[in-house]
Amino acid sequence: MRGVIMNAPGEVVVAERPDPVIVEPTDAIIRLTATCICGSDLWPYRGTEHADHAPMGHEYVGVVEEVGADVATVKPGDFVVGSFVASDNTCEICRAGYQSRCVHNVMMGGIGTQAEKARIPLADGTLVATPGQPDADLIPSLLAASDVLGTGWFAAVAAEAGPGKTVVVVGDGAVGLMGVLAARQLGAERVIAMSRHADRQALAREFGATDIVEERGDAGVAKIKELTGGLGAHSVIEAVGTQESLLQAIRSTRPGGHVGYVGVAHDGVALPADELFFAEVHLLGGPAPVRRFLPDLIRLIWDREIDPGRVFDLTLPLDRAAEGYDAMDRRTATKVLLTF
Repeated sequence: MRGVIMNAPGEVVVAERPDPVIVEPTDAIIRLTATCICGSDLWPYRGTEHADHAPMGHEYVGVVEEVGADVATVKPGDFVVGSFVASDNTCEICRAGYQSRCVHNVMMGGIGTQAEKARIPLADGTLVATPGQPDADLIPSLLAASDVLGTGWFAAVAAEAGPGKTVVVVGDGAVGLMGVLAARQLGAERVIAMSRHADRQALAREFGATDIVEERGDAGVAKIKELTGGLGAHSVIEAVGTQESLLQAIRSTRPGGHVGYVGVAHDGVALPADELFFAEVHLLGGPAPVRRFLPDLIRLIWDREIDPGRVFDLTLPLDRAAEGYDAMDRRTATKVLLTF
C-alpha cells in the first residue's frame, strides 16, 4: 500500500509500505476513505521532534475490511470513525471518560494513518460505526471528528463552556476553530476568537465567534479584560501549546474560571507556580479523550446539525502529501485533507 513517510524534518514522501495484517484478535483492518495532516505533524516536520523514516498520520475514517476473532462491535463493510488514540473503552480510566489515557492505549501516530489501509488496535473500544454509508459531503466532517473536532470539543468541555458563559479561544488553527464551534454548540453566550488571520477570522465567525481579538500576549490579555468588564473570561480554550499562549490563556481567565488546554506543549514550557497560585483558576487538559465524544459528534454530523468539515481548506491526493505539509507549514492552508 501507499503511505506517507517522513524521512527527516522537511522531507515527506509517499512510499510503498507493507499492507497491515491482524496481529491481535482485538484488531481491525480498515481501508481509509480519507485522512489528513494535523498541526501536530508539523512539529517533526519543523525539526522540533525527531523524525527518521517515520510513518505519519493519526486521523482516519474508512471501511472495515477484516476483524480479529474477538472483535464484536464492528464488522467488514462498516464505515467507521476512530480516535487518534486506540483504547479498550473498558478499563477504569476509560470508564471515567479519559480514553486517551487508557491503561492499554496505543497512539495511532505510531501506526501511521496517512496511508491506504491501517491496522486499528482495540477495535471494539476505538472504532464507532456510522448509521450507514455516509454521503460524500459528510466525509470531511466525520474525519474532523477523529481528532480536531473531538479535541476542540474536549477543550470546550474542560473549560466548562456553556449557557451564560464568555469563552475565549487562544489559537486559530483547526483545533481552535473547532473549539469555537464546540463552545457555541454547548450554549456559550459569547465566544471571543483570538486570531490575526482574516480567513481564519471569517471561518471562526461562521462557526459562531461573536468577537475577534487580534492582539497577543499582554496586549491580548488587556483586550480580553476590557471586553469582560475587567474580570476576564469564564472559560478559556488554549489550542497552541507555547508558554506565551498558556500564560495568555491563564491571564485571560477570571478567578474561579476554567482553562481547557489541548495545545501540545513544546520548547520547555514552564508555568510559574506563584502566578498560578494567585490566579485561582481551574486547569484541565491534555490529549483529548475523543472516544468519549464520538457517538454524539457522529450524530450531530449525520443529522447535519454541525459542519466541521469546513475547516479543511485544501484537498490533495495522497501522492501530493508533501505539498500539503508545505502549505500548512507556510500557513497557506489551515488543514489539509488527503484523498485516495
